[in-house]
Amino acid sequence: MHTTPVTPTASPLPQRRLGQQLSVSALGYGAMGMSEFYGPSDDAASMALLHEVVDRGVTLIDTADVYGRGHNERLIGEFLRSRHAEVAAGQLKVATKCGIERPADAAYARRINNEPAYLRRCCEASLQRLGLERIDLFYLHRVDPAADLEATMDCLARLVQQGKIAHVGLCEVSARTLERAHRLHPVAALQSEYSLWSREVEHDILPATRALGIGLVAYSPLGRGFLTGRLNSTQGLAEGDFRRSNPRFEADNLAHNLRLLDSVRAVAARHGATPGQVALAWLLAQGGHIVPIPGTRRLAYLQENLAALSVQLHADDLQQLDRDLAPGQVRGMRYTAEGMKGIHA
Repeated sequence: MHTTPVTPTASPLPQRRLGQQLSVSALGYGAMGMSEFYGPSDDAASMALLHEVVDRGVTLIDTADVYGRGHNERLIGEFLRSRHAEVAAGQLKVATKCGIERPADAAYARRINNEPAYLRRCCEASLQRLGLERIDLFYLHRVDPAADLEATMDCLARLVQQGKIAHVGLCEVSARTLERAHRLHPVAALQSEYSLWSREVEHDILPATRALGIGLVAYSPLGRGFLTGRLNSTQGLAEGDFRRSNPRFEADNLAHNLRLLDSVRAVAARHGATPGQVALAWLLAQGGHIVPIPGTRRLAYLQENLAALSVQLHADDLQQLDRDLAPGQVRGMRYTAEGMKGIHA
């Protein structure tokens, strides 16, 4: 059944706070797909969409040095130069990441590197590519459990003191590591995969963010497109789309996982919304410190995602979704073994 999505309102986007001081729009924008992992992209089209993203009130743009091996940051940097007034006024917030090394070829292989000297080089390179004097939110992309966490956090603290970054973030760490790191230097945000299709953080990581006053930036909030209900197989995906080799999209796993969408579609029908809008509304309802960062390369989907801010789920809707897509229901690992390096370290 086709559902017409809820239309966006004309009012400014609501704001949420990451940590104690970083205020951003309740939905951010994840720019990774503009450079790789989801098939071919077009820089001119990406630039046009980025203007739409900001014109519609999104104030947090998320990137990383490894996305396209620097391409994504260069693209964002070019965009930021065209919006210089908003950047100078502090109206746009840019988040980027460091700590993963990838080979120069097209391989998916990566190595986690938390050495302070490497992190400093990464920061300088990101500042240059982005054309910024200071990065608003600088994440450690993955934590090496064998590295000295004190030395790592001291390096990030020094970058704050030097005015090169404003806020420190961590990605995909365990509750224990988050607590240890926060004692060493305030952490503004934890970025982890979180959605109706990936609920592992709810056991102890999400409670830790609440207790410590740390924001949770939820990446892949639409389950890599799965929760939109538009992806029934991988056959139509472009060559190079990493979902072709993702365990959750393997034939048997995908067949099982697709049945879980029936509940999302039922809630969507009651609200005149799309499944993707319900997935985002559910996530926003899990806590006022949560900021999802859906990414898309299409204006229609950007509009649809932002309109999720107008979807108000009822208590029985939330209970139904919690029950029917409970943790453990989805089949398949989130990544291949290579992609799982450093997850919840």
